[in-house]
Amino acid sequence: MIPKTTQSNTTVLQQLCKLIPRDLLQRIAKEKGIDKKARAFTPMSHVAAMLFAQLARVVSLSDLRDWLQLKSGILQRFSIHPPGKNTLAHANKSRDAEFIQTLFWEVNALFSRQTPAFAYGIRNKSPLHRFKCKIHAVDSTIVQLCANSIDWAKYRSRKAAAKVHLRLDLRSFLPSFLIIGKGSQNDATQAEQLCKSLKEGEIVVMDKGYNDYGFFDRLDKDGIWWVTRAKDNMEYEVIEDISTGKKRIVKDQLVHLPGASNPDMTVRRVEAYVEVDGEERLMVFITNNEDWSPRTVCDLYRRRWDIEVFFKQIKQVLHISNFLGYSANAVIWQIYSALLMYLLLRYQAFLSKWTCCFTQLFTRVRAALWEYIDISRLMECYGTATGPPHVLEALEQLQLKGLE
Repeated sequence: MIPKTTQSNTTVLQQLCKLIPRDLLQRIAKEKGIDKKARAFTPMSHVAAMLFAQLARVVSLSDLRDWLQLKSGILQRFSIHPPGKNTLAHANKSRDAEFIQTLFWEVNALFSRQTPAFAYGIRNKSPLHRFKCKIHAVDSTIVQLCANSIDWAKYRSRKAAAKVHLRLDLRSFLPSFLIIGKGSQNDATQAEQLCKSLKEGEIVVMDKGYNDYGFFDRLDKDGIWWVTRAKDNMEYEVIEDISTGKKRIVKDQLVHLPGASNPDMTVRRVEAYVEVDGEERLMVFITNNEDWSPRTVCDLYRRRWDIEVFFKQIKQVLHISNFLGYSANAVIWQIYSALLMYLLLRYQAFLSKWTCCFTQLFTRVRAALWEYIDISRLMECYGTATGPPHVLEALEQLQLKGLE
């Protein structure tokens, strides 16, 4: 039986939607011209429907329509109108997706201003907290689409896909820049735009798919530190061998890159044994910082795996598998709706001092979606898990654990 102290006069879904200020949403809708096209199906109703689709993991527009119309009495008390199937399909296709993009970034910035500790992230023993500057990971992920229904994102002869290029703040575990494009786009072509807003002294970590000497040189000139893995066929000339004295560090060198456009370009090359899936592997890392210890270079690259965990969460836990529309606009609407729901859940988890992983958080909120329970008390009173705040996965066990 639910204790009386946990009762609320609004459902869990409505409490999540209330985290988005109505005046902020209406201002953005007015700026983007969304309010002029909306009649009974308001921008707030549209956003609420897309957020519900994420939590309920609906499989089609008909499924979403039936769910919301079944709960129409509850929703209409809060000026949220359930849409028809064609109404929602038309809205996803015709309402400019820049509205949901702007809403996501504005809400993200609002939460950071209201609760600075949320933007900074949870302090722990991670090697990231040796640094006072921001640390970013850059990567991309493929989102499969229906080839028979879509032409704008042709990926291969019988496949279609969108690609999400992301820059993730590794301290807060929140996106800081995002590009959604065709699945055929090469990662390196988006690197410049992803890192354009980085500031001097910040750090960016990326995999070897972003290896481009011209790009590295521009980061170096802007005062941005970078860490990545070296390609197997990288040509280099050793300038200096640095003594390591570490068991797992094979080489620590300053090298010159003959293939670089800048003839004076030198980088740091660190060769180390790391443990991956229970086996020792030799990996080579390169960076433009000459002062860090070899272990720090390896630790920084190790945290690049955090962005893979983020992709796993939004693709497997949230609803980015069955799309409710296949136009470019509809795909962007659904992806940003998933990110907005992720942001709302993470923020509520922070306010409620949630102690378990994101998957358990999503499962609990989904189970109580239409219940009149105070969401913060829901997270406190249910379950038996205790311990320090932990909304991520067990990252330390995923990769490069041999460096511990």
